Amino acid sequence: MTQGTVGHSVAIALEGLGGELVEVETQISPGLPFFKLVGLPDTSLGEARERVRAALQSSGCPLPASRVVTNMYPASLRKHGAGFDLAIAVSFLAAAGIISAESPTRAVHIGELSLTGQVRAVVGVLPAVAAARAAGFDTVVVPADSKAEAELVEDIRVVAVTSLRAVALHYGADADELTEELEYPSSSAGRSVAVRERERSEDPTGALSAGSALDLSDVVGSDAAVRTLIIAAAGGHHLLMLGPPGAGKTMLAERLPGILPDLEPEAAVTLAAVRSLRGMPLAARLDRRPPFEAPHHTASAVALLGGGSGLIRPGAISLATGGVLFLDEAPEFARHTLDSMRQPLENGVIEIHRAQGRAAYPAEMQLVLAANPCPCGNHGDPDAECRCDASAPRRYLARLSGPLLDRIDLQLRVERVSAARARLVDHEAQLGHAGQEAAHPSISTATARGLVEETRGRARRRLESTPWTINARIVSRWLRAPEHRPRRDAYAPLAIALERGQVTMRGHDRVLRVAWTIADLDGASRPEVHHVHEALSYRIRLG
Repeated sequence: MTQGTVGHSVAIALEGLGGELVEVETQISPGLPFFKLVGLPDTSLGEARERVRAALQSSGCPLPASRVVTNMYPASLRKHGAGFDLAIAVSFLAAAGIISAESPTRAVHIGELSLTGQVRAVVGVLPAVAAARAAGFDTVVVPADSKAEAELVEDIRVVAVTSLRAVALHYGADADELTEELEYPSSSAGRSVAVRERERSEDPTGALSAGSALDLSDVVGSDAAVRTLIIAAAGGHHLLMLGPPGAGKTMLAERLPGILPDLEPEAAVTLAAVRSLRGMPLAARLDRRPPFEAPHHTASAVALLGGGSGLIRPGAISLATGGVLFLDEAPEFARHTLDSMRQPLENGVIEIHRAQGRAAYPAEMQLVLAANPCPCGNHGDPDAECRCDASAPRRYLARLSGPLLDRIDLQLRVERVSAARARLVDHEAQLGHAGQEAAHPSISTATARGLVEETRGRARRRLESTPWTINARIVSRWLRAPEHRPRRDAYAPLAIALERGQVTMRGHDRVLRVAWTIADLDGASRPEVHHVHEALSYRIRLG
C-alpha cells in the first residue's frame, strides 16, 4: 500500500433538482491510525467512516494502520446523505494504489455501502446523473438497483455495480490481491428496500393500474361539470368544485388526469427526478402519463409544499407537476398551508429556503379543490336538511381565503344527480344498447382527451412565437394587448364586471385566459361575447 499519496474521485451534492460536483480526495500518510472525514458532512454522512471501513474490510482491502483523511471539496457546500459512500471508498482505493489514480476522476460515483461491501441504492439517482451529464461527465457508476433509473438520462454511460469489489475490478484492481468476496444471502432480506419497492410498484394488480380504468363516461347527469373539466384540461386551469357530498366531486377530479395529454419528454424526466428525490420507485421506462396526487387534509405544510430540517425534499405540489393536485375537503386543510400555495400557483415553481440553503422545485400542476358548502354538507340542497346555523356556511368557506380563490380560474357548483335524472340516464343508456341514439350521450375519456389535445394544438400554434404553450400560463401583458384582447362588444361584459368590483384585476386576467380556452375549443380565432360570458360564469361567489 502506498503511503503519503492522495486518491481522487467525484460525487454529486444535490440541491433541489440540480446538483454540484464534489471532489473527494483521500490521503494516506504516516501517523497514529485514524480515519477522519472533513468537508461539512451531515450526521448520516459523518457515519460513512464506519460504513466505508467495514465495506473495505469485507472487500479485501482494509484500512491500513495509518492516518487516513478524506476531504470533500468544496468544504463550504453542505453535504447530505449516504450517497457519497462509494466515492469515498473509491478515493481510498486510488490513494492506496489498488486501482488507477486517474480512472476514478473521469466518472461520477453514486451509492451507499453496506457493511458487507454491497453497493446500495440511494434516493435522487436520476437528478444526480442528470447533474453529472450537465457538468460534462460521460460516465456514472451507480448501484445495480438504480441502473434503470440512471438510464432514463440520455447520452451518458451507466456502469452498474453490485459491490465495492466489483468497482475495484472495474478500475483494474488485481483480483489476486483482493481477498475472496463474502457470500451473501439471496433471500428477500438481503435485497435493498428500493428493489422490494420496485417489485411492488410493478405489480399489475396494484392501485396505479387500477386507476387507469377510470373513464369519464362513468360520470352521468353532470354535463356542465364534464364540460368544465374539459375546459380545465384544455387550458391547464385550476378548478374549484363546490357541492354537497355525493355530487361527484372526487369522481370528476380522479378522471381529470386521464383526459390530459401525455407529458413531453423533458417534463416526464423532471417528474421522474422529483419522484427519485422522494425515494419513490421508478419503472424502467419513462412514465409520461400525468400524475395524480391527493394528500389528506391533515397533511402538513412540509408534506404539501416540501421542506425538511436536513435535506430539503419536494412535497406533493411538486410530485403533481405536469398533472393534478387534488385537495378534497379543502376547507379542512390548515389555512396557512393553503395560503402558502399562492406564490407557486402564480409562478409554477416552489422555492424553499432554510438556514442550511435553498432548493427550487417545479410546481407546474393543476390544482383541483373540492369543498362542501357547509360543515354538514347540505346547505342549499332542496332534498336534504342543513343542520348548521345561519352563519356556518360563510364561516366554513371563509377558510378558503380570497387571494387563494382569486387564483382559481374555474369555480363550479356541482349538484347531486336527482333520482329522475338518474332514471333518464339509465333509460338513455338502454336506448344506446338497443342501437338507438341517446339524447345526451356520455363522452369517454379517449374522446375527451382527443378534444383536449386538439384544443391545446390550436393554442400552441397561436402562441408559437411566445414562451407559453397553454392559456393558463399566458402573462397579463399579452392578454391586455389590443391585438389579443376580445373585440369591444365581446369585452364589454368583462369590463362591466371589473367596473362593478365583481372581479379583481387578477380575476379579470384569469377570465380572459378561460375565454381564450373556450374559443380554442370552438375553433374561434378570438373570444366572442358568449365565450366571455361563459368564462365569467365560472367566477362564482361562495357563501
